[in-house]
Amino acid sequence: MAAPLPFAESELRLLQVLLKRKVRFMVVGLSAATLQGAPVVTQDVDLWFENLGELKISRALQEVGAAYVPPSNFNPPMLAGAGAELFDIVIRMDGLGVFADEIKNCVDISLGRQKLKVLSLERILASKIAANRAKDKLTIPVLRDALAATQSVKRRAKKK
Repeated sequence: MAAPLPFAESELRLLQVLLKRKVRFMVVGLSAATLQGAPVVTQDVDLWFENLGELKISRALQEVGAAYVPPSNFNPPMLAGAGAELFDIVIRMDGLGVFADEIKNCVDISLGRQKLKVLSLERILASKIAANRAKDKLTIPVLRDALAATQSVKRRAKKK
């Protein structure tokens, strides 16, 4: 049995509406690693959208009482409103390709009847290594261990 997802009801609703409206996005960063079992902690959930200007995004957000706030001189793009507080918008990932290439490197995590695209541990690790920030350097060994553990489990499952 899969572990419950670490989202409040309003956050789950936002994700479900984005999926229902067929918005192309993925969960990235440490929140994506956590969803795959990595023992890391983060304060937000990073979402990477294929096209932030897509009308489906604003309609999905309106449906749940949230909104897209475009970037300004001082702020990056962000989501605001009901159920959106936990989410940050990512516009690029260090060391990775474009969205269209990286969506192929996702694992699917069930979210009700829908599948949530989550960037694979391998690609999260590659991005953290490329970013080379102090906070990323602290998580790299943990991500390596989590990746090795998941690969070991997959190899054992194949042998059975």
